[in-house]
Amino acid sequence: MSTPATLSPPLASDTDDLADVLVIGGGPAGAWAALGAAASGARSVVLVDKGYCGTSGATAPANTGAWYVTPEGAARERAIEARFARSGGLAHREWMARVLEATWTQINQLAAWGYPFPVDDSGLQYRANLRGPDYMYFLRRQLRRAGVRILDHSPALELLVSDGVVAGAQGYSRQQDAPWRVRAGAVVLASGGCAFLSKALGCDVNTGDGYLMATEVGAELSGMEFSAQYGISPAYATVTKGLPYFWATFTTESGEEIDSRGNRMLAVARALRRGPVYAVLDRAGPEIQRWLRDGQPNCFLPHDRLGLDPFTQRFPVTLRSEGTVRGSGGIRIVDDECATSVPGLYAAGDAASRELIVGASSGGGSPNAAWAISSGTWAGRAAARFRAGLGDSAAARPVRAAGTVGLRPGGTAGGLGAREVIDLVQQEMLPLDKNLFRRGDQLEASVERLEGAWRDASAHLRAAGVAQVRAREAAALLATARFCYRSALARAESRGLHQRTDLPDTDPEQGHCLTTGGLSSIWVAPRRLPDQRPSSAPSPAPPPAPHQGDLA
Repeated sequence: MSTPATLSPPLASDTDDLADVLVIGGGPAGAWAALGAAASGARSVVLVDKGYCGTSGATAPANTGAWYVTPEGAARERAIEARFARSGGLAHREWMARVLEATWTQINQLAAWGYPFPVDDSGLQYRANLRGPDYMYFLRRQLRRAGVRILDHSPALELLVSDGVVAGAQGYSRQQDAPWRVRAGAVVLASGGCAFLSKALGCDVNTGDGYLMATEVGAELSGMEFSAQYGISPAYATVTKGLPYFWATFTTESGEEIDSRGNRMLAVARALRRGPVYAVLDRAGPEIQRWLRDGQPNCFLPHDRLGLDPFTQRFPVTLRSEGTVRGSGGIRIVDDECATSVPGLYAAGDAASRELIVGASSGGGSPNAAWAISSGTWAGRAAARFRAGLGDSAAARPVRAAGTVGLRPGGTAGGLGAREVIDLVQQEMLPLDKNLFRRGDQLEASVERLEGAWRDASAHLRAAGVAQVRAREAAALLATARFCYRSALARAESRGLHQRTDLPDTDPEQGHCLTTGGLSSIWVAPRRLPDQRPSSAPSPAPPPAPHQGDLA
């Protein structure tokens, strides 16, 4: 077990940076959070990114649809009911309505700022699509214009707390090869989800860092069992965009066609258990082919480099884990401003649970894009208001660093190193027969192995300098895997992304969310909310505890 966190010493080279609001993560949710904080009166906003804000993360290389629905007529009501039907009964209609309204408002604000939306044949802008490179470049420019200070290549390692209130964070600057520390009135975690370093395009920075940092200060997670999301990808590439496969024919190595009606990903997964799988986009006519190439250029670069025509020649495919990046689990928010259960800490984007709008199904694509916009905006605004309520004493608060495993282990050097921890996590979380097709005894065996690794890492995993970044990523991956599989064991049924081959039916009595937390000893507890806006009060601390959904 790790030793208690101690008072954090000042940086040797300088005094602490001070900010009204600190945002951790430079994807769309982080950008919208920083813009929301600046627009709500925060005089100083700092955004830190593990990579380069504007090019790192899952959105930057993508072409993302947005859940952008007109308020006219019954369009939103239809959109909400269609999404709710896929949620396993766990989504909340009022939250969907709030997200749709906020997304409509903020995307229209993008247009007012001058974002170059494509124009259709009638001369009208098409605003339900956001090309990742353009979108993130534009948001970075808006951050600069708003006076937000951006620290690129500066991963956060741990949160700072003062008397139970989150009061900043510290991390490491890769380019300066030096630590940084920012004391802040409030912090927004927009650090993304976790794809377990599966090489899904843009996801290698998504290692669950926010989950680890949040639970170290006492925050709760929710929906972590809904993490068995995989994306179809050419076997020789990392692009997991699913749209082109609407027009695909899948075959076995011998050429036998695979029935992929209903759920393509699940059909491919089952076939991959028997041998290689191939695809050809032969159902796309010339007009669709041009449309796909214009709208999804990243999908075709790997084929073009090999001189292969994916519309006429079949190519091998595989499945890459997208975990909670396109699943729905994450940090539990406790009110309509995206606060966590810890004062001063807010969560947005994939770092936060998206059960409120997608329930047990995947949030990938337009729901996640809308959630990043709306939750980021709400969290940034709320963080600015929280800081304003602290008054002038905020800067003088004593703080302590909350990080544990990978920074302050409880024992001597030795044991598993960061690479060994990562390898072990991937052995448990990436295979289809362990994570996608779940079984109780297999889950128990995986949990036992993960818990043993956690005990070892808690005692021994440490590093110095920039190597701390990898050590903390290893700790975050390990913690996330434990949360996922502990929650999967507790949900004794199949629902949405969580499929138990030993319990294939959906149990009406389990129509509740599962909240989890803790680190040295993980607890899981049911939590049922009415289909209405949540209360601003966190739920009581839970006691310790040991129709198929859409998987596409």
